[in-house]
Amino acid sequence: MSVMVRVLGTICVTILLAYPIWAPQWGSGILGEIAGQPLWASAAIVAGFLALVAFYCRALHRTLLLVRPGARQARPASVWWMFAIPHNFVEDFFIVRAVAASLAADGAGGVRRWASLGYGWCALQIVSLLPGAAGLAGGAMALPLWAAHWLLTARLNRALAARTNPPAVLYR
Repeated sequence: MSVMVRVLGTICVTILLAYPIWAPQWGSGILGEIAGQPLWASAAIVAGFLALVAFYCRALHRTLLLVRPGARQARPASVWWMFAIPHNFVEDFFIVRAVAASLAADGAGGVRRWASLGYGWCALQIVSLLPGAAGLAGGAMALPLWAAHWLLTARLNRALAARTNPPAVLYR
C-alpha cells in the first residue's frame, strides 16, 4: 500500500510541477519565477535552498542516530530521500512518520507536536505547487512551519544527546 501511495503521489506531484507546460494560462509557477531572475540570482536561490535542505536532513539524520537502535523505525540515511525530486514531496510525509515513530518508541517527549509541525509543512509544500495565490500562500505558510519543525528537531536532538551523553559533573 505504501508503495502505491508513493507512486501515485509522485505522479500527482509531477503533474502539478508540470502545469506551466500543459496549462500555461495558469502562470509559470515557482520554477518560472526563479528562472525569470538573472542567472546568478536563480543559481543563488536554488543553491541556498538546497543547502538549507541539506542542513535540515543532517539534523534529522542526527535525530535517528541519537534514537536507540532498537527503537529506530528507519535507517538514519533514509532522510536524504528529501533530495529525490519530485518524489520527495510525497516521501517527506513518510520520513516525518518514521522519525516520529522512532522518537515515540524511544520515549522522547513532544513527539505529537513535532509530528504535527512536520505533517503541516509537508502538506503546505504540496499546496505550494498549486498555481497562483493558493500556491504562494501555501509556500509562505510552509516555510515558517518548516523552520519551527527544524528548531524543535534541534531541541529534541539536544535532549537525546544529553540523555545519551550526560554532562560530566565536576566535584571539588
